Amino acid sequence: MQALNRTNHIAANELSIKALQFGEGNFLRAFADWMIHKLNQSAGNHHGVVIVQPLENGMVNMLNDQDNLYHVLLQGIKDGQPIQETELIDCIIDAVNPYKAYESYKQYFLHPDLELVISNTTEAGICRIENEDIHAQPPKSFPGKVTQLLYQRYLHYKGDTSKGLTFFCCELIDKNATILKEIVLELATTNQLEENFIKWVNESCCFCNTLVDRIVTGFPKDNIDEIQSMLGYNDNLVVTGEYFHLWAIEAPKSVREKFPFDKAGLNVVWLEDMTKFRDKKVRILNGSHTALVPLGLLSGHQTVKEAFDDELISSFINSMVANEVIPNIEGDKKALATFADEILERFYNPYIRHFLKDISLNSLSKWMTRDYPSLKDSYRQNGKIPAKLSLSLAALIVLYKGSYKTLSITINDTPEHVSFIQNEWANLSSYEALTHAILSNESIWGRNLSNITGLELIICKYIREIMENGIESAIKLAQ
Repeated sequence: MQALNRTNHIAANELSIKALQFGEGNFLRAFADWMIHKLNQSAGNHHGVVIVQPLENGMVNMLNDQDNLYHVLLQGIKDGQPIQETELIDCIIDAVNPYKAYESYKQYFLHPDLELVISNTTEAGICRIENEDIHAQPPKSFPGKVTQLLYQRYLHYKGDTSKGLTFFCCELIDKNATILKEIVLELATTNQLEENFIKWVNESCCFCNTLVDRIVTGFPKDNIDEIQSMLGYNDNLVVTGEYFHLWAIEAPKSVREKFPFDKAGLNVVWLEDMTKFRDKKVRILNGSHTALVPLGLLSGHQTVKEAFDDELISSFINSMVANEVIPNIEGDKKALATFADEILERFYNPYIRHFLKDISLNSLSKWMTRDYPSLKDSYRQNGKIPAKLSLSLAALIVLYKGSYKTLSITINDTPEHVSFIQNEWANLSSYEALTHAILSNESIWGRNLSNITGLELIICKYIREIMENGIESAIKLAQ
C-alpha cells in the first residue's frame, strides 16, 4: 500500500498562504479544511492553510509525516438516501509547533498573502491569563498569541490597513470572536501597546462570530485496515464524520466575497446577527449532547447511537428538549419542534460511531454554555428547578468522580477542576456537603450555582439516587 505524501499525490495547483489555523484536531480538519478544499476545487481558488498547534503537545508531527495530506470520510443520509463521500484534503501547506519552531511560525503570520485566521481551541481556549506577556515566544494563551501576531504584523507592515486579518472563531461559546477581540484589546492595554495599534485592530481586522455543526468521529481505528485498503493509501490521519454540515458566520459583505463558501455548494449561512440562530442550535443540539454524555457513560454505553438506542435515555432526552429546552427559546414553537426532531434524528445515524468519551472533553464548561441557560430560564419562568436538566448536572458530577460501580472513567478537563471534584469525592462526608462544595466553586462554573434556590437540594437528591440505586433509577425518578 502506498504511503500518503506529496510524492504519491501531486496537488493540482500551487497554493498561496491564505489561512492560519489554530487547532490541528479532527474537527477543523473535517470541517474548515474540508470546506477550503471544496472551495478550491469548485471555484478555482488557491487557498492554502498553515496549521498552528496551539498547545505544546499535539499532532503536527503526524501531519508533517504525511506532507499534511489526509482523507475525510463522510457518511450519512441525504434526501432520504445513504451517502458516502471520500475526499483527499490537500489544502494544508504546513503544520507548525510554535513552541519548537517559533521563527517558522512567525514567518507564516507575517506572510503578505495571509488574510484569514481560523480557530478551534475549545471553549477553554479563549481565556484570560493574568499578567500575560505577549512578547513570549509564544505567549501561553490563544488570545495572547493573537495579540502578539497582530502586533508583529502591525509593526512589520507599518500599520498598512490592507494587512489586517479576518478571524473565524469556531469555539462553541457565544460571541466567540467578539470575546477574543475584547481580550486582545485588554492585552494590548495591559502590555502598554500604542494607541495606533489598537486603532489598527479596530479598523483593519474583522472578528467574525461563527457557529459550527458537524459530528466528527475522528480516526476510525476499529476498521482502519478496511478503510485504508479502500483508499489505497496508508493514511494514519483519516478522519470520519457525518455528511451534514453547517457553518453560520456573522460577517460583512467584503468578507463574504473573499470566501464564497456558499457559492461552492456548501451549507454556509452568512448572517448579520446570529443570536437567535445560535441559541436554537446550541440549546437543542449541543445541550442534548452534553446532557447525554454522563447518562450514557454511566449506563455503560460507548457511543451516541448506543445511548440513543436505549429507550429510557432517548425518551429522557426527547422529553428534556420538548419540555425544558424549547419552551425557553424565542420563536415559533412548532418550527422549533420540527428543528429538534431533525437534530435528534441525527443521533441515530447508523454510519457514525460518535464516542461519548470523545465528546466528554471539557464537559463542565460545555454544560454551562449549553444547558445552564435552559435551566436558568426555566427556573425564572416557572419558579422551579427543571428535573431533567438538573439530573444531567448531577450525573456529570458523578461522572467526574472517575469511577462508578465497575466502570473506570478517564476525565479530560481542566486539571484543577477535575482534581477539586475528585478530592471532594475522596473525602466524602455527606452528599449534601459534596454538592455544596462543588456547586459553590465559582472557578469551575463562573458563578456560585448554590445561589439558585433549590438547586443544591435537587442535585443532591439525584446524586444520592445515582450512587445508591443506579443511574437507571435516577433517570426514571426525573421523568
